[in-house]
Parts: sequence; structure tokens; C-alpha cells
Amino acid sequence: MRRLWLALPAFLGAACIAAAIAIPLFLVPQLRVVPLDLDITSVATTVPEDGSSGDRFPAQVFDRCSVSERKARVLDAHLTQQRRSVIVDPSDKRQATLQSAQTVQIDRVRDAAGNETDPSMAAADGERKCDDGLLTANIDRVSVNRKSSVPNGTVSSLQLEAAPEGVNPKDVSVDLPDRKGFQYKFGFDVGKRAYLYYDTNTRQDIPVNFKGEKDINGVTTYEFVGDVPETDVSGLPNAQGEAALGTMLTMPASWWGISGRGVKPNDKITMHRYATATRHVFVEPETGTIIDGLEDQHQYFRSPDQSSDTPAPVRDFRMDVLKARFKWSDQTVKNQAEKADHYKGLLTLGGFWLPLILGIVGVLLLALWGFLMWRARRDRDGDDTPPADDTAAWDEPDTTANTGAGRHEVDPTVPAAGAAAAGAGAAGSLDPWDRPTEQIPRVDTPAENPDDDTATQTFTPPPADDDSATQTFRPTDEFGPSDDDDTQHFRRPPGE
Repeated sequence: MRRLWLALPAFLGAACIAAAIAIPLFLVPQLRVVPLDLDITSVATTVPEDGSSGDRFPAQVFDRCSVSERKARVLDAHLTQQRRSVIVDPSDKRQATLQSAQTVQIDRVRDAAGNETDPSMAAADGERKCDDGLLTANIDRVSVNRKSSVPNGTVSSLQLEAAPEGVNPKDVSVDLPDRKGFQYKFGFDVGKRAYLYYDTNTRQDIPVNFKGEKDINGVTTYEFVGDVPETDVSGLPNAQGEAALGTMLTMPASWWGISGRGVKPNDKITMHRYATATRHVFVEPETGTIIDGLEDQHQYFRSPDQSSDTPAPVRDFRMDVLKARFKWSDQTVKNQAEKADHYKGLLTLGGFWLPLILGIVGVLLLALWGFLMWRARRDRDGDDTPPADDTAAWDEPDTTANTGAGRHEVDPTVPAAGAAAAGAGAAGSLDPWDRPTEQIPRVDTPAENPDDDTATQTFTPPPADDDSATQTFRPTDEFGPSDDDDTQHFRRPPGE
């Protein structure tokens, strides 16, 4: 058991050091992936381009109801953009499929006369009218590599209309091939360089360039800025292979408000919808989490024919369909900053603090084990107690004797005859050769001179040719001759 306790610190120390090495190699890579429980909700509202506050109608939108009227109208508006991104199938340890549903709704509008209206939205399965509060809606789906966050091509589609009951969403979605840019999350360890970013409105990858660092809610972020080139969105077909509703419009010149040389009021003029934008993306560099976003979106109608054959009034005409600056809300920024801080904490814990703590604990445990082993060895080397063996019996006489009643102490001052008697009495319980010198009776001979107290013994050695170990002597008792035969025989112990 003692050996087990001595080995325990060594075992635990080695285990801690092994864990300190294994965690950065095996655990941290498991954290540096797109999480399968990803759930991002972002809300952005329109703000004035100059950054001022108090403007309740900082955006402009095309009045769809004016299509049935004599002249086109553009309304001042306040808009809200909402987007929620979650993980759907197919997703596994290698890839994650994000589904992002996005809507832009009209909160309030104001016409040229100053009349304000708060549009309402019809139910999802209800009929939508031209004054409905829903401006646009789509569902984007994309599969990405979980390590790099780059689209892998497994799923890449855009759903532009609701799927009726019993209809597969794929049947009302458009494939988006060759998609390469980030969109909902950047990769890990973002650098100060250009990246590709995917723009859903124009369905293309655009480069975003590093602009600088910015501290947002205590989180250091990299700001990337990218310009979306002017794109004719009528050339982006819907699921039926046709131009999406509202991307092409043919109306009289008077309805458009076009007049001038070479243009008659009743001339039918076809305009296409174009889109351009400037995007600002603020990314936490270690985790690739997007903390904040700012988009300047501009969509407008203009003539697709810019040749000299087209009258100048038509060629130069522009009418806004959507002009707005969308900025993420403070709550969205706070939520994203907290997520980024949480991810960073996990990576720092697994990549630095946990290995450091385990390594220190492991070294201390091994040091404790070494100290215990050194002390145990020192204790063994310093023990001077002789081993318990029979040699001690030859060095010191045993002052105890066994009797029939038990073991008792023998006084060393008792005369030898008493000792012999005690020894003889114990002969039945002790082996005579255990202490051979103590088993020989002490014999006294009669003194030649009665006045001489000196005890004289006469010893007659055996003949030289007699190899018997038997010797004969006559003891003389001071109290007179014994009634028994005075002759005693004894056998000399070997080597005595």
C-alpha cells in the first residue's frame, strides 16, 4: 500500500503533463470549427448617411402602388432589415450548412405631401398588396467547410419566393454556383489583407480590403470594406429562369417623368433595375465572428441601352428603387461581441491557460514524487538496527528460563548449581544445543584443605585412542556425598 501511495503522485503528474500536451493538439482543433449550434440573429435599421440622428425617414423606396397610377413615386421611409442564420442539414463533422432567412420591411413612409403611413404586413399565407409592409424576402442556404468557413459547393442556393404546401423548397430556389466568399462568418485567424465576400443581392463574390482596427464593445475588430459593382439584377433569373418580379419595367415616358429632345410622352420605355453597394464588415480576427455591419445599398431603374442611339434624357435617367444605409442595432452588436468574447475565452483556455496549469501541476507532482522517493531511500540507509537473527543469542546470555509454569527471570547471582538445576529443569522444553554452555552443570570437588574454600575439580581425559566424546568426573557436594552414583556422564557439545 505504501508503494501505491508513493507511485500516485508520479502517475498523476505524468497524466497532467500528457493532458497539457494533448489539449492544444486535439481539443483546441475541435473548437476551431464552425459550431453546429450556430444561431445568429441580426437586426439593422436605416440611418442617415451623414451619421446624424433624429431623422425618422432616412431611406427612399419606390412606391409599388404607383405602377397603376399616372406617375411614378418615390417615398421617404424607415426600414428594418432582419436576418437569422441557423445550422440545417446536411451538416456533420466536416461541413456545416447555414440557412439564413432575410427580410426588409417598411416601418413607415412619407409621401411628397408629408403624409405619413405605417404599412402593415399580411400573413405569410395571405395575399400581399402593393402597400404591404414587406419589401423583400429571401432564404439563402450554403454549406461551408467547418475549419475554413469557405463554401464547399454541397449546397448553395437562394429561395426568392415562398414554397407552397407540398412543394420542395429546392423547386423554388436558384442555384448559386462557384460561390467562394465568406458571408455569415469569416475563418479563424483573420489577417490584415483582402478577402472575398459574397453579396446575395447581386449574387457575386466581391473583394473586401482591410481598412483598419476598431474597438467595439471592448473587442478589437478588423474593418473590411468592399464595393459591389453596378449589376443589372434583371439578368439574375428566378427559379423559373425568368427575370425576377420588379427587375424590369416598361412604362410610358410620361409615367417615368422623362421628357426632352427625341422623347415623346407616350413612348414606351423599358428600364432595368440595377444594384450597387458598399459594405463595411467588422470582424473579430481570432474567431472570425462578425461583430458589426454597415451597408450602403443603392438600387435604381435606368435604361440598359447606353449607346448614342438612345436619347440623352432616357440614357441619363435614374429613379431610386431603394436607397438606404443599414447599420446593425446596438443589441445585435452587443450579442455578437459577447459571442466572440466567449469563443475567444474557450480558445485561450484550451490553448494556453489549461495546458499551462496542467503542466505546472504535473511538474509539482513529479517533484513531490521525487522528494518522497529520496526521503524513503534516506530512511532505509540510516536505519542502524541489526537484523533479528540467532547471532544475538551468542553475544548476550539469556536471563530468562522456561518452566512448566511459564517463563521467569533468572537472577545471575544465583550459584552455578542453582543455574544448572534451572537449566536441567528446562531441558525438556529447550533444545540443549540452543545455548550449549549453559546446559553443562557446574561441578565442585572437595577441597584438599578443609580451610581452603577453593573448589577443586579433577578431570580425567579419555584415552588418546578413544574418540568418544564421553568424559567422567566425580563431583563433590559441599554437603556430603550424594546418595546417587557420583559418576556422571555428559557429552561435550561440538566445538565447545
